Amino acid sequence: MSRDDYLFIEYDLRRVIESHEKAMNDEIDGIEGNRLLNTKFDELVTYFKDKYLLQAPKLFEDKISVDQNEAKIDVSRDPNRFIFDRDEPFYITGTKIDFYIPYEGDKDLFKCQPSTYSLNPPKGTVTETDVILTYHTTDHNGDSIKGEFQRTFDQIKSYLKNIESSCVEFNNQVEDKIRARINSRQEKVKNDQGMVASLGFPMRKRDDALQTFVVPDIKRKITPRMPEPTMPAAEPEPILDITEYEHILEIVTSMVTVMERSPRAFVDMGEEDLRTHFLVQLNGQYEGQATGETFNSNGKTDILIRVNNKNIFIAECKFWKGEEYFKSAIDQLLGYTSWRDTKTAILLFNRNKDTSAVLSQISKIVEAHPNYARREEYASETGFRFVMRHNNDREREATLTVLVFDIPA
Repeated sequence: MSRDDYLFIEYDLRRVIESHEKAMNDEIDGIEGNRLLNTKFDELVTYFKDKYLLQAPKLFEDKISVDQNEAKIDVSRDPNRFIFDRDEPFYITGTKIDFYIPYEGDKDLFKCQPSTYSLNPPKGTVTETDVILTYHTTDHNGDSIKGEFQRTFDQIKSYLKNIESSCVEFNNQVEDKIRARINSRQEKVKNDQGMVASLGFPMRKRDDALQTFVVPDIKRKITPRMPEPTMPAAEPEPILDITEYEHILEIVTSMVTVMERSPRAFVDMGEEDLRTHFLVQLNGQYEGQATGETFNSNGKTDILIRVNNKNIFIAECKFWKGEEYFKSAIDQLLGYTSWRDTKTAILLFNRNKDTSAVLSQISKIVEAHPNYARREEYASETGFRFVMRHNNDREREATLTVLVFDIPA
């Protein structure tokens, strides 16, 4: 192995963390002033915290795997072999053994030297998913290879323990540092604007500047992600980016929290009233595109997004009235979908029913549907995500998220 194969020697960890913090501060200091003042403080903190937290690599010892292949091995330096010219490589056929150690965390931290280190660091190759330790042998002494591997593995774990300690120290302080930096920057922007105001002249307006101290909820515009053309000369169909899809579902979920806090205001609402409640909030977050009216209802579809006169998000609001009614809601929703990768949702309101019993039935009902393709992971106690096939084209698929809400009775 060359020097490039040594781990934990390329950078000094302390300096890397200092540089990491400087990059964070530079990004905070680089936010345009009006945007800084008009964005929710806690949202800024969350953004910077999520971006700059350090994730020390964690090894998965219980998932280690091994691979072996024949390989040409240079034995010219083996004193137990009779070789006429040791200045030239002398190859024989041996065995190469690779140990794959899965990990998660920041790959670049394997390049960093912690405060405590060895003059003989471990060697290995780091990919995006594994640390690979490679050994060559000309015999079949498995115990010897296993012993070498264990020594190197223990050494790597020791390095990572020291790195983790430094990362934890940084992570424990980072939120306080972010808050202090944003506060300081906001105060400077306010003082700058106050000083200019005191001059007695109107401030020159910029066409691209946000107004100061407007309502902090920034309008979002949907930027559809265009898929690759599937046929020659075909016009690509717009689809909803997954980030915007998740944001829409977050808005819907947050509205249910409002219901829970003010139950009497919603106790007599029917499906249409609840739909209107969601539409008001969604229209407050999204601006219309192409049609001039992003969210609309026409008596068939409860909630939809249109881009270039084509639907890219469709949702149905339904009360839970049993298995057959839920099946009909799925059929109704799939009847509206007509474009590849359409994002859809069913907002299921449960009133006067055992919510746990309702939740236990959702997957069974959807997976029994003839259009069901597969289930996807979805981190929610009362939500489910599925992929469904289109009615008239089995090659076309739509994402269906089912959200179950327990609402006031």
